[in-house]
Amino acid sequence: MTKRDYYEILEVSKGASAEEIKKAYRKKALKYHPDKNPDDKEAEEKFKEAAEAYEVLSNPEKRQRYDQFGHAGVSGAAGGGFGGHDMSMDDIFSMFGDIFGGGFGSGFGGFGGSRSRGGGRRVHRGSDLRVKVTLTLKEIAEGVEKKIKLKKYKSCDSCNGTGAQGGSDYVTCSTCRGSGHVTRVTNTLLGQMQTTAVCPTCHGEGQIIKNKCSACHGEGVVREEEVVSINIPAGVGEGMQLNVSGKGNAGRRGGVNGDLLVVIHEEAHPDLIRDGNNLIYNLFLSMPDFVLGTTAEIPTVDSKVKVKIEEGTQPEKILRLRGKGLPDVNGYGKGDLLVRIHAWTPKKITSEERKMIEKLQQSESFKYTPGKGDKSFFEKMRNMFD
Repeated sequence: MTKRDYYEILEVSKGASAEEIKKAYRKKALKYHPDKNPDDKEAEEKFKEAAEAYEVLSNPEKRQRYDQFGHAGVSGAAGGGFGGHDMSMDDIFSMFGDIFGGGFGSGFGGFGGSRSRGGGRRVHRGSDLRVKVTLTLKEIAEGVEKKIKLKKYKSCDSCNGTGAQGGSDYVTCSTCRGSGHVTRVTNTLLGQMQTTAVCPTCHGEGQIIKNKCSACHGEGVVREEEVVSINIPAGVGEGMQLNVSGKGNAGRRGGVNGDLLVVIHEEAHPDLIRDGNNLIYNLFLSMPDFVLGTTAEIPTVDSKVKVKIEEGTQPEKILRLRGKGLPDVNGYGKGDLLVRIHAWTPKKITSEERKMIEKLQQSESFKYTPGKGDKSFFEKMRNMFD
């Protein structure tokens, strides 16, 4: 199923400011909130769709990649960028609940109470990880699966990520009574002032671990190695960043996993030069080849092809091999392989060769006369890529 345009989902223009995008998301989320639309699957999907659009457009880096590459620029082939339809409601509430501020009640906002887990516990989100992946031109042309070994925080097996010995030894914080925050009222010259802050006892958790897990010391995560498989789509380019959802560090005490950010590094090819989706190959020919014509073997990404060089071919001519370039990352066809023909001159020749060339030098056929139909050098350069 083709994803809808994120700007279309939020009903904003591509030039919309961050504040306009935030307001648009808030309006959509309120409209399709599951507590306001109970048992309405269509509303639930629209709610998740809006959250996915906002996650991308509210992040300057992701928005830039989306504007440049579309959905492929913000989605890892391993399952999508944000994966709004793959995440639970709790994940969405924990990530974007603060967009509604305090005026809409605890948690996400006022339609059914807090969406925080564990009876008021704060939901932690694990940090993102960033890795650089080096790809050959062939891998870029075909797409590739890469297996990467990461040192990361994973959910503790001993306590199932809860941080508590036995997995259930939590008690409600007596200071905040499970809300995770405390409200203080102070008297000032202007009257009473009310302030809300994170509970100093449970640090916003709402609950306190009675007996901490000995393996993770109550954190719910341990640092281990993990091999992650990443499917990289064809057509990616240098510096492009793919987002693999949920493959970053695990969140503390059963929280939401962070993402794995994969930065693409393109390995230089020994013969081919990349220019967008096109490839360039510089072919050097000697004078006899230009005059008499020849057959040249041209390297492509995955093989070699032979091309015929017509007799009388001029230096700086460009041959276009259509469809022999790289695929577009958004699926809009393939680029071409451009063969630039350059003149090669030997630095040393024998005395016999010199006499032959001196004789040719005196021949009328080897004397250039302007106005015989040849285009000027600048005209050739201007029409080089026609």
